[in-house]
Amino acid sequence: MRITLKQLEVFIAVAQAGNVTRAAEGLNITQSATSMALADFESQLGRKLFDRIGKRLQLNDTGRLLLPKALDAVARVADIEHLAASDTALIGPLRIGASMTIGNYMMPGLIGSFMQQHPGAQLMLEVANTRHIIQALEQFQIDLGFIEGFCHEPDIEVIPWCRDELVIFAAPSHPLASRKTVNEEDLANADWILREPGSGTREVFDNAVLGRIHRINLLLEFGHSEAIKHAVASGIGLGCASRRTLEDAFRTGSVVPLPTPFLNLERELYLLIHRQKYRTHGLETFLQHCRQAMA
Repeated sequence: MRITLKQLEVFIAVAQAGNVTRAAEGLNITQSATSMALADFESQLGRKLFDRIGKRLQLNDTGRLLLPKALDAVARVADIEHLAASDTALIGPLRIGASMTIGNYMMPGLIGSFMQQHPGAQLMLEVANTRHIIQALEQFQIDLGFIEGFCHEPDIEVIPWCRDELVIFAAPSHPLASRKTVNEEDLANADWILREPGSGTREVFDNAVLGRIHRINLLLEFGHSEAIKHAVASGIGLGCASRRTLEDAFRTGSVVPLPTPFLNLERELYLLIHRQKYRTHGLETFLQHCRQAMA
C-alpha cells in the first residue's frame, strides 16, 4: 500500500468541505482530480470513508477514526517543510477560531503583535459564537479555539487562559441609571437585550442571573455585542456584555454600568485544542505568545 500525501490532503479537504466541488476549489485542483484521488485512497484502504447523502459526503465511522491521523500526518510533513525553510517561514498556516468578544476585541491585538515578531506567519481568524467554535474544533476545521463560555466535549482540551468580567449596563436616560443601588426585582422588571443562545456571554449571564431572578423580560437577541450596545444606548432596555467591549462607551457616556454586587459576573476565558491535534512548531509558538500576552 502506498498512500500519498496528496490523497491525505484530498481526504481532509472533502471531510471538511462536505463535498468534492468545494474541496477541489480549496485545493485549487480540478473536481475530477479530487474525485479520482479520493477513489484511489478508498480503494487502497479497501473501505469507504464517507456516507453519500444526496450531494453531501459525510464521514462514516471509519472516516471519523481516520481523519485525526490524516491531519496529524499532513501537519507533521508541513512542520518539517517549515522548519527546513527560512526563519521568516517557520510559522505555517494557522486557523484560529474565537468567540465574539475575544475575536473582535482581543485577538486583533494578539495577532498583530505576533505578526510583528514573526513577519512570515500565516494566520487566519474565524469569529463566531462559542458553540460554533467548539463544533469547528471537533471537525478539525480550525487548529485552535478561544471561547468565553464552557466546553464539556471529551475530545477537546480546555485550558484556562485569562479572566474577564461581564457588566450589566443601561442608557444614561434609563430609570435605573440614576439609582445608587439596584436589586433583583429591578432587574426582573426591566426589559433586556441579550446575546443569542449558544454564545459564551449568554451562558454566563443565564448561570449568574437566572438563579437569582425568577424571570427575564427578553426584548431582543443579537449576535454581536456592538448591536446590543447601540440598542441599549437608545434606552429601550438593559444589556450585559464584557467590560472589555464597553470601555469606549463608558468613556463617552453613551451607556453606564449598573451596580450589581449580588451577581457573580466574573468568568474565565478558555483556550481550546483538540486532544488528537498535532502541535506544530507554529502552533506551539502562537500558544506561548497568547499565554505570555495575558500573563
